[in-house]
Amino acid sequence: MKVYGIPNCNTVKKALDWFKANKVNYEFQDFKKLGVTPEKLQEWNDKAGYETFLNKKGTTWRDLEPEVKESVKTPADALKLLEQKTSMIKRPVIEDDGFLYFGFDEAVYKKHFLK
Repeated sequence: MKVYGIPNCNTVKKALDWFKANKVNYEFQDFKKLGVTPEKLQEWNDKAGYETFLNKKGTTWRDLEPEVKESVKTPADALKLLEQKTSMIKRPVIEDDGFLYFGFDEAVYKKHFLK
């Protein structure tokens, strides 16, 4: 299983703490240090749609110039922006053998990981 995120993000911390407490092994990729490839963003878009993981509630989105926000009209526009500003990706991103989830929800985690 792979977890993508930013280590100092509170939601990522909650998820990682949950995985540790429930003895779920994972590999972590730090968005800030390693980024996310265009291919990975396209894969997530193909599976879930960029609207699912473009975090418009966060500070990074809110701080964008209005013309930048308005320029996001297609998936390609959104993915290009997300590649440049990875902190706008809803996190953590969980990939586990076909399972793809954005964010932390203990009920969802329990259902998937504690079978």
